[in-house]
Amino acid sequence: MKHLIFKNYTLATLFMLLFGFVLAGCDDDDNGDNGGGIVPTGNSETYTLASVSDHDISGEVTFHELSDGTTSVEIDLTGTSSDQTYPAHIHFNSAVEGGDIAVTLTSVDGNTGKSTTIVTEADDQSGLSYEELLEFDGHVNVHLSPGDLQTLVAAGDIGGNELTGESVQYDLASVSDPDIQGVATFQERVNGETLVTIDLDNTASGGTHPAHIHMNTAAEGGDIVVSLNSVNGETGMSMTHVAKFDDGDALTYEALISYDGYINVHQSADNLGTLIAQGDIGQNALTGESEAYDLTAVDVPGVTGTATFHKRANDETLVVIDLAGTTFAGDHPAHIHVGSVAEAPGDIAISLSNVSSMGISSTNITETDEGEAMTYDDLINYHGHINVHLSADDLATLVAQGDVGANVE
Repeated sequence: MKHLIFKNYTLATLFMLLFGFVLAGCDDDDNGDNGGGIVPTGNSETYTLASVSDHDISGEVTFHELSDGTTSVEIDLTGTSSDQTYPAHIHFNSAVEGGDIAVTLTSVDGNTGKSTTIVTEADDQSGLSYEELLEFDGHVNVHLSPGDLQTLVAAGDIGGNELTGESVQYDLASVSDPDIQGVATFQERVNGETLVTIDLDNTASGGTHPAHIHMNTAAEGGDIVVSLNSVNGETGMSMTHVAKFDDGDALTYEALISYDGYINVHQSADNLGTLIAQGDIGQNALTGESEAYDLTAVDVPGVTGTATFHKRANDETLVVIDLAGTTFAGDHPAHIHVGSVAEAPGDIAISLSNVSSMGISSTNITETDEGEAMTYDDLINYHGHINVHLSADDLATLVAQGDVGANVE
Protein backbone atom coordinates (compact mmCIF):
# COMPACT_ATOMS: atom_id res chain seq x y z
CA MET A 1 0.00 0.00 0.00
CA LYS A 2 2.92 2.35 0.58
CA HIS A 3 3.83 2.52 -3.07
CA LEU A 4 0.35 3.89 -3.84
CA ILE A 5 0.84 6.75 -1.41
CA PHE A 6 4.23 7.61 -2.93
CA LYS A 7 2.59 7.60 -6.39
CA ASN A 8 0.28 10.44 -5.41
CA TYR A 9 2.63 12.53 -3.26
CA THR A 10 6.22 13.61 -3.88
CA LEU A 11 8.99 13.00 -1.33
CA ALA A 12 9.11 16.73 -0.68
CA THR A 13 5.42 16.76 0.18
CA LEU A 14 5.85 13.82 2.56
CA PHE A 15 8.72 15.60 4.28
CA MET A 16 6.59 18.70 4.74
CA LEU A 17 3.73 16.62 6.16
CA LEU A 18 6.08 14.87 8.58
CA PHE A 19 7.62 18.20 9.63
CA GLY A 20 4.11 19.55 10.20
CA PHE A 21 3.25 16.68 12.50
CA VAL A 22 6.40 17.30 14.54
CA LEU A 23 5.48 20.96 14.94
CA ALA A 24 1.93 20.04 15.84
CA GLY A 25 3.23 17.79 18.60
CA CYS A 26 5.07 20.74 20.12
CA ASP A 27 2.01 23.03 19.93
CA ASP A 28 -0.72 22.94 22.57
CA ASP A 29 -3.31 24.26 20.06
CA ASP A 30 -5.20 21.79 17.86
CA ASN A 31 -6.05 23.50 14.55
CA GLY A 32 -8.35 20.62 13.43
CA ASP A 33 -6.79 19.94 10.00
CA ASN A 34 -4.71 17.00 8.82
CA GLY A 35 -1.36 18.73 9.38
CA GLY A 36 -1.06 19.77 5.74
CA GLY A 37 -4.08 22.01 5.45
CA ILE A 38 -5.86 19.58 3.10
CA VAL A 39 -9.33 18.77 4.42
CA PRO A 40 -12.59 17.39 2.97
CA THR A 41 -14.86 20.06 1.47
CA GLY A 42 -18.02 18.13 2.27
CA ASN A 43 -18.74 17.38 -1.39
CA SER A 44 -18.96 13.69 -2.29
CA GLU A 45 -20.45 11.20 -4.75
CA THR A 46 -21.26 7.56 -3.98
CA TYR A 47 -21.49 4.73 -6.52
CA THR A 48 -22.76 1.17 -6.08
CA LEU A 49 -20.36 -1.77 -6.36
CA ALA A 50 -22.40 -4.84 -7.26
CA SER A 51 -21.45 -8.45 -6.56
CA VAL A 52 -19.73 -10.32 -9.41
CA SER A 53 -18.81 -14.02 -9.84
CA ASP A 54 -21.12 -15.23 -7.05
CA HIS A 55 -18.75 -14.17 -4.27
CA ASP A 56 -21.52 -12.31 -2.39
CA ILE A 57 -19.28 -9.27 -1.97
CA SER A 58 -20.85 -5.86 -2.59
CA GLY A 59 -20.79 -2.31 -1.33
CA GLU A 60 -20.01 1.17 -2.53
CA VAL A 61 -17.23 3.52 -3.49
CA THR A 62 -17.36 7.17 -2.42
CA PHE A 63 -15.41 10.04 -3.94
CA HIS A 64 -14.77 12.78 -1.34
CA GLU A 65 -13.55 16.16 -2.62
CA LEU A 66 -10.53 17.55 -0.77
CA SER A 67 -9.74 21.23 -0.35
CA ASP A 68 -6.89 21.09 -2.88
CA GLY A 69 -9.22 19.71 -5.60
CA THR A 70 -8.00 16.13 -5.29
CA THR A 71 -10.08 13.14 -4.22
CA SER A 72 -10.22 10.68 -1.36
CA VAL A 73 -11.58 7.45 -2.87
CA GLU A 74 -13.09 5.21 -0.18
CA ILE A 75 -14.28 1.67 -0.88
CA ASP A 76 -16.55 -0.01 1.67
CA LEU A 77 -17.51 -3.66 1.02
CA THR A 78 -19.44 -6.31 2.91
CA GLY A 79 -18.80 -10.05 2.60
CA THR A 80 -15.00 -9.89 2.37
CA SER A 81 -12.86 -12.61 4.00
CA SER A 82 -10.52 -11.89 6.89
CA ASP A 83 -6.79 -11.76 6.13
CA GLN A 84 -7.45 -11.50 2.37
CA THR A 85 -6.41 -8.60 0.15
CA TYR A 86 -8.55 -7.48 -2.80
CA PRO A 87 -6.81 -5.34 -5.47
CA ALA A 88 -8.91 -2.44 -6.78
CA HIS A 89 -8.65 -0.11 -9.77
CA ILE A 90 -10.50 2.56 -11.70
CA HIS A 91 -10.74 1.37 -15.32
CA PHE A 92 -11.58 3.20 -18.54
CA ASN A 93 -15.05 2.77 -20.13
CA SER A 94 -18.18 1.26 -18.63
CA ALA A 95 -18.14 -2.05 -16.76
CA VAL A 96 -19.98 -3.70 -19.66
CA GLU A 97 -17.33 -2.58 -22.15
CA GLY A 98 -14.29 -3.16 -19.95
CA GLY A 99 -11.08 -1.21 -20.30
CA ASP A 100 -7.49 -0.71 -19.19
CA ILE A 101 -6.55 0.40 -15.68
CA ALA A 102 -6.64 4.19 -15.34
CA VAL A 103 -5.95 4.56 -11.61
CA THR A 104 -4.54 1.98 -9.21
CA LEU A 105 -6.30 2.15 -5.85
CA THR A 106 -5.24 0.88 -2.45
CA SER A 107 -6.23 -2.78 -2.10
CA VAL A 108 -9.28 -3.55 0.03
CA ASP A 109 -8.44 -5.01 3.46
CA GLY A 110 -10.50 -8.17 3.86
CA ASN A 111 -10.64 -7.70 7.65
CA THR A 112 -12.48 -4.39 7.35
CA GLY A 113 -13.75 -4.39 3.77
CA LYS A 114 -12.34 -0.91 3.41
CA SER A 115 -9.81 0.92 1.26
CA THR A 116 -8.81 4.59 1.09
CA THR A 117 -6.73 6.20 -1.66
CA ILE A 118 -5.85 9.86 -2.20
CA VAL A 119 -6.08 10.32 -5.98
CA THR A 120 -4.30 13.26 -7.56
CA GLU A 121 -3.47 11.76 -10.93
CA ALA A 122 -3.99 8.77 -13.20
CA ASP A 123 -1.39 6.04 -13.49
CA ASP A 124 0.01 7.76 -16.58
CA GLN A 125 0.71 10.79 -14.34
CA SER A 126 -1.90 12.98 -16.04
CA GLY A 127 -3.76 15.19 -13.57
CA LEU A 128 -7.13 13.97 -12.34
CA SER A 129 -9.21 16.31 -10.19
CA TYR A 130 -12.38 15.60 -8.22
CA GLU A 131 -14.52 17.34 -10.85
CA GLU A 132 -12.84 15.33 -13.62
CA LEU A 133 -13.50 12.07 -11.74
CA LEU A 134 -17.21 12.92 -11.50
CA GLU A 135 -17.31 13.09 -15.32
CA PHE A 136 -14.83 10.27 -15.96
CA ASP A 137 -15.75 7.55 -18.47
CA GLY A 138 -14.88 4.68 -16.18
CA HIS A 139 -15.75 1.95 -13.72
CA VAL A 140 -14.30 0.43 -10.55
CA ASN A 141 -13.25 -3.23 -10.37
CA VAL A 142 -12.38 -5.11 -7.17
CA HIS A 143 -10.48 -8.37 -7.81
CA LEU A 144 -10.36 -11.63 -5.88
CA SER A 145 -6.64 -11.51 -5.06
CA PRO A 146 -3.28 -10.22 -6.31
CA GLY A 147 -2.75 -13.64 -7.88
CA ASP A 148 -6.18 -13.76 -9.54
CA LEU A 149 -6.93 -10.42 -11.15
CA GLN A 150 -9.14 -12.10 -13.75
CA THR A 151 -11.80 -12.88 -11.15
CA LEU A 152 -13.90 -9.90 -10.12
CA VAL A 153 -15.76 -9.84 -6.82
CA ALA A 154 -17.39 -6.41 -7.18
CA ALA A 155 -17.73 -3.78 -9.90
CA GLY A 156 -19.61 -0.59 -10.62
CA ASP A 157 -19.84 2.27 -13.10
CA ILE A 158 -18.66 5.71 -12.01
CA GLY A 159 -18.59 9.27 -13.30
CA GLY A 160 -20.36 9.77 -16.61
CA ASN A 161 -21.34 6.10 -16.73
CA GLU A 162 -23.47 6.25 -13.57
CA LEU A 163 -27.13 5.37 -14.18
CA THR A 164 -29.59 8.23 -13.64
CA GLY A 165 -32.51 6.01 -12.63
CA GLU A 166 -34.40 6.81 -15.83
CA SER A 167 -35.32 3.73 -17.86
CA VAL A 168 -37.80 2.30 -20.37
CA GLN A 169 -38.69 -1.38 -20.69
CA TYR A 170 -39.90 -3.16 -23.83
CA ASP A 171 -41.43 -6.62 -24.18
CA LEU A 172 -39.64 -9.25 -26.26
CA ALA A 173 -42.18 -11.80 -27.47
CA SER A 174 -41.51 -15.41 -28.39
CA VAL A 175 -41.10 -16.25 -32.09
CA SER A 176 -39.85 -19.75 -32.95
CA ASP A 177 -39.95 -21.09 -29.38
CA PRO A 178 -43.14 -20.27 -27.42
CA ASP A 179 -41.32 -20.71 -24.10
CA ILE A 180 -38.72 -18.00 -24.72
CA GLN A 181 -39.72 -14.41 -24.01
CA GLY A 182 -38.52 -11.52 -21.89
CA VAL A 183 -37.74 -7.82 -21.80
CA ALA A 184 -35.22 -5.28 -23.05
CA THR A 185 -34.49 -2.41 -20.65
CA PHE A 186 -32.89 0.86 -21.73
CA GLN A 187 -31.23 2.71 -18.81
CA GLU A 188 -29.95 6.28 -19.08
CA ARG A 189 -26.41 7.16 -18.01
CA VAL A 190 -25.30 10.55 -16.64
CA ASN A 191 -23.40 11.18 -19.88
CA GLY A 192 -26.59 10.67 -21.93
CA GLU A 193 -25.59 7.24 -23.23
CA THR A 194 -27.49 3.98 -22.66
CA LEU A 195 -27.13 0.61 -20.95
CA VAL A 196 -29.26 -1.90 -22.88
CA THR A 197 -30.07 -5.07 -20.93
CA ILE A 198 -31.86 -8.07 -22.47
CA ASP A 199 -33.35 -10.59 -20.03
CA LEU A 200 -34.94 -13.71 -21.53
CA ASP A 201 -36.62 -16.66 -19.83
CA ASN A 202 -36.05 -20.33 -20.72
CA THR A 203 -32.96 -20.03 -22.92
CA ALA A 204 -30.77 -23.14 -23.03
CA SER A 205 -27.45 -23.42 -21.22
CA GLY A 206 -24.53 -23.40 -23.63
CA GLY A 207 -26.31 -21.35 -26.26
CA THR A 208 -25.22 -17.94 -27.55
CA HIS A 209 -27.88 -15.81 -29.20
CA PRO A 210 -26.88 -12.81 -31.37
CA ALA A 211 -29.01 -9.70 -30.84
CA HIS A 212 -29.44 -6.45 -32.77
CA ILE A 213 -31.50 -3.29 -32.97
CA HIS A 214 -33.04 -2.96 -36.44
CA MET A 215 -34.66 0.01 -38.15
CA ASN A 216 -38.46 0.12 -38.67
CA THR A 217 -41.06 -2.01 -36.89
CA ALA A 218 -40.79 -5.77 -36.46
CA ALA A 219 -43.77 -6.14 -38.80
CA GLU A 220 -41.96 -4.19 -41.54
CA GLY A 221 -38.43 -5.50 -41.01
CA GLY A 222 -35.27 -3.51 -41.57
CA ASP A 223 -31.48 -3.41 -41.56
CA ILE A 224 -29.32 -3.77 -38.44
CA VAL A 225 -28.42 -0.38 -36.96
CA VAL A 226 -26.94 -1.32 -33.55
CA SER A 227 -25.21 -4.62 -32.79
CA LEU A 228 -25.81 -5.75 -29.19
CA ASN A 229 -23.82 -8.23 -27.14
CA SER A 230 -25.11 -11.78 -27.62
CA VAL A 231 -27.50 -13.26 -25.07
CA ASN A 232 -25.86 -15.85 -22.83
CA GLY A 233 -28.05 -18.95 -22.97
CA GLU A 234 -27.14 -19.98 -19.43
CA THR A 235 -28.33 -16.71 -17.87
CA GLY A 236 -30.63 -15.37 -20.59
CA MET A 237 -28.84 -12.05 -20.20
CA SER A 238 -27.09 -9.56 -22.47
CA MET A 239 -25.74 -6.13 -21.46
CA THR A 240 -24.49 -3.57 -23.98
CA HIS A 241 -23.24 0.00 -23.64
CA VAL A 242 -24.79 1.96 -26.52
CA ALA A 243 -23.37 5.34 -27.52
CA LYS A 244 -23.56 5.18 -31.31
CA PHE A 245 -24.99 3.38 -34.31
CA ASP A 246 -22.91 0.74 -36.09
CA ASP A 247 -22.07 3.37 -38.72
CA GLY A 248 -20.48 5.58 -36.06
CA ASP A 249 -23.20 8.23 -35.72
CA ALA A 250 -23.91 9.30 -32.14
CA LEU A 251 -26.95 7.78 -30.42
CA THR A 252 -28.15 9.21 -27.10
CA TYR A 253 -30.61 7.70 -24.63
CA GLU A 254 -33.27 10.23 -25.60
CA ALA A 255 -32.79 9.41 -29.29
CA LEU A 256 -32.91 5.67 -28.60
CA ILE A 257 -36.17 5.70 -26.63
CA SER A 258 -37.82 7.56 -29.51
CA TYR A 259 -36.14 5.55 -32.29
CA ASP A 260 -38.13 3.87 -35.08
CA GLY A 261 -36.82 0.36 -34.45
CA TYR A 262 -37.13 -3.12 -33.01
CA ILE A 263 -34.94 -5.82 -31.44
CA ASN A 264 -34.27 -9.29 -32.86
CA VAL A 265 -32.67 -12.11 -30.87
CA HIS A 266 -31.49 -14.96 -33.11
CA GLN A 267 -31.06 -18.69 -32.54
CA SER A 268 -27.30 -18.64 -33.22
CA ALA A 269 -24.59 -17.04 -35.33
CA ASP A 270 -24.99 -19.94 -37.77
CA ASN A 271 -28.78 -19.65 -37.83
CA LEU A 272 -29.63 -15.96 -37.97
CA GLY A 273 -32.77 -16.76 -39.95
CA THR A 274 -34.44 -18.27 -36.89
CA LEU A 275 -35.63 -15.75 -34.30
CA ILE A 276 -36.19 -16.72 -30.68
CA ALA A 277 -37.48 -13.34 -29.47
CA GLN A 278 -38.49 -10.00 -30.96
CA GLY A 279 -40.00 -6.71 -29.89
CA ASP A 280 -40.64 -3.15 -31.00
CA ILE A 281 -38.81 -0.32 -29.23
CA GLY A 282 -38.79 3.47 -29.06
CA GLN A 283 -41.63 5.17 -30.90
CA ASN A 284 -42.85 1.77 -32.09
CA ALA A 285 -43.58 0.53 -28.58
CA LEU A 286 -47.18 -0.48 -28.01
CA THR A 287 -49.11 1.71 -25.57
CA GLY A 288 -51.35 -1.10 -24.32
CA GLU A 289 -54.41 0.45 -25.98
CA SER A 290 -56.08 -1.82 -28.55
CA GLU A 291 -59.31 -2.81 -30.28
CA ALA A 292 -60.14 -6.39 -31.31
CA TYR A 293 -62.58 -7.32 -34.06
CA ASP A 294 -64.07 -10.75 -34.83
CA LEU A 295 -63.35 -12.46 -38.15
CA THR A 296 -65.78 -15.22 -39.13
CA ALA A 297 -65.71 -17.98 -41.74
CA VAL A 298 -67.15 -17.27 -45.20
CA ASP A 299 -66.33 -19.84 -47.91
CA VAL A 300 -64.05 -22.08 -45.80
CA PRO A 301 -65.94 -23.69 -42.90
CA GLY A 302 -64.37 -23.77 -39.45
CA VAL A 303 -62.18 -20.69 -39.78
CA THR A 304 -62.45 -18.16 -36.95
CA GLY A 305 -60.23 -15.46 -35.56
CA THR A 306 -59.63 -11.85 -34.71
CA ALA A 307 -58.03 -8.71 -36.07
CA THR A 308 -56.48 -6.61 -33.29
CA PHE A 309 -55.48 -2.98 -33.77
CA HIS A 310 -52.67 -2.00 -31.35
CA LYS A 311 -51.77 1.65 -30.77
CA ARG A 312 -48.08 2.59 -30.94
CA ALA A 313 -46.34 5.39 -29.02
CA ASN A 314 -46.04 7.32 -32.30
CA ASP A 315 -49.81 6.95 -32.92
CA GLU A 316 -49.33 4.43 -35.71
CA THR A 317 -51.05 1.03 -35.64
CA LEU A 318 -49.97 -2.60 -35.49
CA VAL A 319 -52.69 -4.74 -37.07
CA VAL A 320 -52.48 -8.42 -36.09
CA ILE A 321 -54.71 -11.04 -37.70
CA ASP A 322 -54.89 -14.36 -35.85
CA LEU A 323 -56.90 -17.14 -37.49
CA ALA A 324 -57.61 -20.70 -36.38
CA GLY A 325 -58.78 -23.53 -38.63
CA THR A 326 -56.91 -22.61 -41.79
CA THR A 327 -55.73 -25.64 -43.77
CA PHE A 328 -54.35 -24.07 -46.94
CA ALA A 329 -50.56 -24.54 -47.16
CA GLY A 330 -49.90 -21.13 -48.71
CA ASP A 331 -50.41 -17.51 -47.69
CA HIS A 332 -53.77 -15.75 -47.58
CA PRO A 333 -53.93 -12.17 -48.95
CA ALA A 334 -55.72 -9.73 -46.62
CA HIS A 335 -57.04 -6.18 -46.96
CA ILE A 336 -59.07 -3.51 -45.23
CA HIS A 337 -61.92 -2.57 -47.59
CA VAL A 338 -64.15 0.49 -47.73
CA GLY A 339 -67.64 0.08 -46.24
CA SER A 340 -69.22 -2.63 -44.15
CA VAL A 341 -69.53 -6.35 -44.85
CA ALA A 342 -73.23 -5.78 -45.57
CA GLU A 343 -72.28 -3.21 -48.22
CA ALA A 344 -69.57 -5.37 -49.81
CA PRO A 345 -67.90 -5.48 -52.16
CA GLY A 346 -65.93 -2.33 -51.40
CA ASP A 347 -62.66 -1.04 -52.76
CA ILE A 348 -59.39 -1.97 -51.06
CA ALA A 349 -58.30 0.87 -48.76
CA ILE A 350 -55.29 -0.71 -47.03
CA SER A 351 -53.31 -3.77 -48.07
CA LEU A 352 -52.28 -5.96 -45.12
CA SER A 353 -49.48 -8.51 -44.88
CA ASN A 354 -50.53 -11.96 -46.05
CA VAL A 355 -51.86 -14.33 -43.40
CA SER A 356 -49.35 -17.18 -43.11
CA SER A 357 -50.25 -20.86 -43.13
CA MET A 358 -49.95 -20.58 -39.34
CA GLY A 359 -52.84 -18.11 -39.38
CA ILE A 360 -50.84 -15.01 -38.43
CA SER A 361 -50.39 -11.63 -40.13
CA SER A 362 -48.74 -8.49 -38.69
CA THR A 363 -48.85 -5.12 -40.48
CA ASN A 364 -47.72 -1.64 -39.46
CA ILE A 365 -50.27 0.94 -40.66
CA THR A 366 -49.33 4.58 -41.22
CA GLU A 367 -51.38 5.41 -44.32
CA THR A 368 -53.90 4.14 -46.84
CA ASP A 369 -52.79 2.60 -50.11
CA GLU A 370 -53.39 6.00 -51.72
CA GLY A 371 -50.94 7.67 -49.32
CA GLU A 372 -53.43 9.36 -47.00
CA ALA A 373 -52.16 9.47 -43.40
CA MET A 374 -53.94 7.06 -41.08
CA THR A 375 -53.47 7.25 -37.29
CA TYR A 376 -54.65 4.71 -34.73
CA ASP A 377 -57.64 6.89 -33.83
CA ASP A 378 -58.48 7.27 -37.52
CA LEU A 379 -58.34 3.51 -38.02
CA ILE A 380 -60.53 2.51 -35.07
CA ASN A 381 -63.13 4.96 -36.36
CA TYR A 382 -62.80 3.94 -40.00
CA HIS A 383 -65.87 2.79 -41.97
CA GLY A 384 -64.46 -0.50 -43.22
CA HIS A 385 -64.16 -4.27 -43.08
CA ILE A 386 -61.42 -6.91 -43.45
CA ASN A 387 -61.35 -9.67 -46.07
CA VAL A 388 -58.95 -12.62 -45.92
CA HIS A 389 -58.72 -14.46 -49.26
CA LEU A 390 -57.83 -18.06 -50.01
CA SER A 391 -54.86 -17.25 -52.23
CA ALA A 392 -53.44 -14.71 -54.67
CA ASP A 393 -54.80 -16.89 -57.48
CA ASP A 394 -58.24 -17.21 -55.90
CA LEU A 395 -59.20 -13.85 -54.42
CA ALA A 396 -62.88 -14.60 -54.99
CA THR A 397 -62.85 -17.26 -52.27
CA LEU A 398 -62.99 -15.63 -48.84
CA VAL A 399 -61.49 -17.45 -45.88
CA ALA A 400 -62.66 -14.96 -43.23
CA GLN A 401 -64.31 -11.58 -43.00
CA GLY A 402 -65.32 -9.00 -40.39
CA ASP A 403 -66.32 -5.37 -39.84
CA VAL A 404 -63.86 -2.97 -38.21
CA GLY A 405 -63.82 0.55 -36.81
CA ALA A 406 -67.03 2.55 -37.03
CA ASN A 407 -68.91 -0.47 -38.39
CA VAL A 408 -68.64 -2.31 -35.05
CA GLU A 409 -70.93 -1.28 -32.23
